[in-house]
Formats: sequence, C-alpha cells, structure tokens
Amino acid sequence: MWSEFRTWLLKANVLALALAVVVGTALAAVVNSLVKDVLMPPVGLALGRVDIANLFIDLTGRGYPTVKAAQEAGAPTINYGIFINNVIAFLIVAFCVFLLVKMVNRWSAKPAPAAAPTTKECGYCKTEIPIKATRCPNCTSQLQAA
Repeated sequence: MWSEFRTWLLKANVLALALAVVVGTALAAVVNSLVKDVLMPPVGLALGRVDIANLFIDLTGRGYPTVKAAQEAGAPTINYGIFINNVIAFLIVAFCVFLLVKMVNRWSAKPAPAAAPTTKECGYCKTEIPIKATRCPNCTSQLQAA
C-alpha cells in the first residue's frame, strides 16, 4: 500500500497541484496586502477619509467606533468593509489565474498538422498503392496522375 501511495504521490499532476497550492497561497498573501495596504487607502481617502476595512454594522446598536473595539467587546457585527476587501482580493487573484491559464494555453504545444497521405486506393482493384503511382502494380490499370 505504501508503494502505491508513493507512486500516486509522485505523479506529475499531484506534484503540480501541491506546487499550485503553495504558489496560490503566496499569491493570495501578496494580493491581500496589495488590496489592504495599497489600493484601499486611496479609495478610503477619496470617500472622505474612510477606512474601508473598518466599515461594519453593529447589531447591538451600542455604536462601537471600530470593528476591533466591537469584536473585543464581543458584539455581533456585520463586517461588510472586510468583505469588500476580500471580494476585491478575490477578483485580483481570479484575474491573475485567468492570465496565467491563458499564457499556459498559448505555450502548450499545438497539435501537429495531419501528415499528407502517402497511399491511395486503386479505382479498379481497390488495393493500396503509392500516391505518386500512375499505373497499378496489381491490376496494371492506367491511373490519373496524382
């Protein structure tokens, strides 16, 4: 059973999947930082000095100033600002994956064109003969030029 597991584990598709998970995790961390630390601060500034990640609905109605303060108090909240950040991060990751798949598909080998036939069928005796033949070697019929 161990040798079968090792054989399965060492197949190229399993290794490629493992590599994809590692690279995807790293990419997600970079994209999350891009969204949180680079993209959203200017958006928040343009919206009137709003921290997008700090937008939430306090379900208790007590009016906590930040998501962190509400969470520390144990108040139930709907954190739609964090959700917006995550949606933007997802869209960026999805677009990167789309570009990567498109690039890999472009790089993948195109199928070779079908080889030109080298034989044809004699119209009289129905045997296979070379394509350039002008006379059938079997029935000696005169054939049209190829």
